[in-house]
Amino acid sequence: MSKLVLLVLCFSVFLINFRTTEARIRHYKWEVKYEFKSPDCYRKLVIAINGKTPGPTILAQQNDTIIVELKNSLLTENVAIHWHGIRQIGTPWFDGTEGVTQCPILPGETFKYQFVVDRPGTYLYHAHYGMQREAGLYGSIRVSVPDGVSEPFAYDYDRSIILNDWYHKSTYEQATGLSSIPFAWVGEPQSLLIQGKGKFDCASVTQPNVCNATNPECSFYTMTVIPGKTYRLRIASLTALSALSFQIEGHNMTVVEADGHYVEPFVVQNLFIYSGETYSVLVKTDQDPSRNYWATTNVVSRNATASAPPGLAILNYYPNHPKRSPPTTPPSGPFWDDVKPRFQQSLAIKSHRDFVHTIPQTPDRVIVLLNTQNEVDGRRRWSVNNVSYNIPHTPYLIALKQNKTHLFNQAPPPEGYDFVNYDIYKRQNNSNATSSDSIYRLKFNSTVDIILQNANTMVVNNSETHPWHLHGHDFWVLGYGEGKFDINNDPKKYNLVNPIMKNTVPLHPYGWTALRFIADNPGVWAFHCHIESHFYMGMGVVFEEGIEGVGKLPSSIMGCGKTKESHNP
Repeated sequence: MSKLVLLVLCFSVFLINFRTTEARIRHYKWEVKYEFKSPDCYRKLVIAINGKTPGPTILAQQNDTIIVELKNSLLTENVAIHWHGIRQIGTPWFDGTEGVTQCPILPGETFKYQFVVDRPGTYLYHAHYGMQREAGLYGSIRVSVPDGVSEPFAYDYDRSIILNDWYHKSTYEQATGLSSIPFAWVGEPQSLLIQGKGKFDCASVTQPNVCNATNPECSFYTMTVIPGKTYRLRIASLTALSALSFQIEGHNMTVVEADGHYVEPFVVQNLFIYSGETYSVLVKTDQDPSRNYWATTNVVSRNATASAPPGLAILNYYPNHPKRSPPTTPPSGPFWDDVKPRFQQSLAIKSHRDFVHTIPQTPDRVIVLLNTQNEVDGRRRWSVNNVSYNIPHTPYLIALKQNKTHLFNQAPPPEGYDFVNYDIYKRQNNSNATSSDSIYRLKFNSTVDIILQNANTMVVNNSETHPWHLHGHDFWVLGYGEGKFDINNDPKKYNLVNPIMKNTVPLHPYGWTALRFIADNPGVWAFHCHIESHFYMGMGVVFEEGIEGVGKLPSSIMGCGKTKESHNP
């Protein structure tokens, strides 16, 4: 064989190997618009993507580039989409957070998001403008490992399931009530949806043609399975309000992934999941194959007598008919007010022994965030350290990059509260609460501890569950505790050996949650309660880090506030 032929053969082998491992570009074209749908049999306007809610699932491999060309056909309102769990390394302007990283997309305009999915795992996308998420604008992102790479568990099939709560009132009505004097609370949701399907009791509706129990749009979500196989269920929650439990009749679930990180496996019968969280569980179809089984989701942490009825789906054992109802009563799920098992699940989640990310042993900065309900200028608000967050007209990323810092409050927000005298179990007046758009400026590459401290609301003997989500980062979950955080003794109990990394974490009633992250992603990042009404009412903060390391901003993210002159659609 000649040297030339050998060289050509070697080069051909190189090209084949390169093409099998190189990252791909995944291109999506979406149109967002209002449509009439009946996801729980009750007809209402929803925000759909290409006619569907949930929207299309994004399927990719690690290191692929995602391009989404999004046309806003809502006609009467703006839109922005956040890619939940994607860190946007090098592309902070595509995080999709209106007022923080971009101007909203105007009616009739098309906006192109482009970013890399740099880690495998289970993620989400959803609206991040006003309260649009709960109108149906959301979907799944599933990122698989590269070819030839194995995960620390085996399964035969892969499925994605989004859990959601569902309101019949429009987001406009809800937002208006939340901003009004007197305050009008949104109330409990009317239904729970499993993969966009639920069942509302149409007998309670008096208006004709509004609710149709036989509408195929609201038939039970059915997942057909083959007996004797193992299924990876990627379960995610995008509830507007509710904390949930998910269970499958007669089947155990083995938790193996949380927010894109492998978990030291543990078995549950009920999976507790909070808005913004994602989990992968393994389910073996090892039960009697002659029948189907119920999958159910229930509200926890809020009064079950006032909450929506359970959401139902069918686990369909092939070849049974997919619409054949199980012969049993759906499992009732755990008691809504039993905090202990929820707390225990939080403590049980550890990093897989072969995938532990080394954690800095000490922080450079500690910020304590007290979560309270307040009255600010006569309006009911949620606050952090007695400061209620306001979204600015000019996004922080643009204001900081263009050195227009006069466009938001430069006073640093408080890093703690009166630890000694504040009684977290008492209904407080919090009469000195204010609202602000100030932000936390973090030293680049520094290690930051965040202590989330829960307290009583403005209702006596009430403390709510808050799922907190951090944009642009994963964080180590150092620990959870009951009562008031003891800054001298509780850090001694931190898990610094195998803490799980997540992007969303629950703060339990009258408890605390501690997390740690490295401020190593240049940009401006929101950190907020993932309950729609709570964030709308001011329950959030913003972090800035390494802004000088952010590249040239695309003009497409501009066009609002003081950036209008820079906008070039």
